[in-house]
Amino acid sequence: MTLRSTRRTKVFASWRSVPSLVWQIALALVVGVVVVVAVWALCRLAEMPAERRPGTFFLPTVSHPFQPKETAPAGMVWIPGGEFSMGCEDPRRKPFGGPDSMADARPVHRVSIDGFWIDTTEVTNRQYAEFVEATGYQTVAERTPLAADFPGAPPENLVAGSIVFSPPREKVPLDNHFLWWAYMPGANWRHPSGPNSTLKEHDTHPVVHIAYEDAEAFAAWAGKRLPTEAEWEFAARGGRSGTVYPWGNEFRPDGRWMANTWQGAFPIQNTGADGFTGLAPVARFPANAYGLFDLSGNVWEWCSDWYQPNAYTAAGPTAGGVLRNPTGPLESFDPQEPGQNKRVLRGGSFLCSEQYCARYIVGTRGKGEISSGCSHIGFRCVQTALKDSATP
Repeated sequence: MTLRSTRRTKVFASWRSVPSLVWQIALALVVGVVVVVAVWALCRLAEMPAERRPGTFFLPTVSHPFQPKETAPAGMVWIPGGEFSMGCEDPRRKPFGGPDSMADARPVHRVSIDGFWIDTTEVTNRQYAEFVEATGYQTVAERTPLAADFPGAPPENLVAGSIVFSPPREKVPLDNHFLWWAYMPGANWRHPSGPNSTLKEHDTHPVVHIAYEDAEAFAAWAGKRLPTEAEWEFAARGGRSGTVYPWGNEFRPDGRWMANTWQGAFPIQNTGADGFTGLAPVARFPANAYGLFDLSGNVWEWCSDWYQPNAYTAAGPTAGGVLRNPTGPLESFDPQEPGQNKRVLRGGSFLCSEQYCARYIVGTRGKGEISSGCSHIGFRCVQTALKDSATP
């Protein structure tokens, strides 16, 4: 081997060893840059409004430019109606998103609704008392159950009452809600916690222990009606699209409590960090962009739609991909309790927690057996605008 070839061999050997380290450093730098860019992109994506996120199911809300000629009814505000994306994405990976995929709130789909008036708050005890005083109405919970409606039930069990939240003393499995609910004789809207409780200093609390027909009766007396599920969600979103909550995407923006929900170990102890361990008076938390209160938490609210878990799939969009003024399926069906007639409930309640339920998330759905009231179910009403009263 010549001297020249020997030198070339040494140079090549040296060249092979040096780049090995250089390439490792270069690769590490490239990986680092990719990670930084990915983190930056994810942060930007999280800050981006839902309707602008790539691959999102939500499109912008388009409100109708109409205003009614009529004067606003007392305690109500005008909801302009329009076209919006209705439903909920799987919230389980979101903070406070809870353990449920909310499959019955999909697919997210486009809906168009007409404008309407809606109560700014849930109906209160004072308002319901005015209705009862004027009409003599007796709620389902105040009526003695009939033996014909409950064949085989012992006579001693046919006692008027309602279902009351009864927290257990120790930790229990969260797959059996009967462990924290109890039928209590004597419980009704006048006695929300049981026969020994009263409405003293609770005039502005939402009325509870209201079965569906009790809510309908009040609405008819007031010249109103119960909202459809689509109307309720449009109003709750306040013109926003795809946000997690009626107020935005943060559960507690700037550390502020925005709704009456459960804090602490569910269902044992509510710490009351939001200021309340049970029901709160209406309008104690910030309103949404339409000026509506308590659309998340406090009490569930009845809607007029029959409940079916696949209602959004079965309805299917009309030509153009938009459902117009949907009113829900023609009948109820809940595969978990096939024989029970149920209507849709919306908004969640003070019992909702990231450990259980989490239906304070806007777009999620609940369900309630129509002949039963509970200590966390109430309602608010809507009113259709007078014919030819809305103008551009």
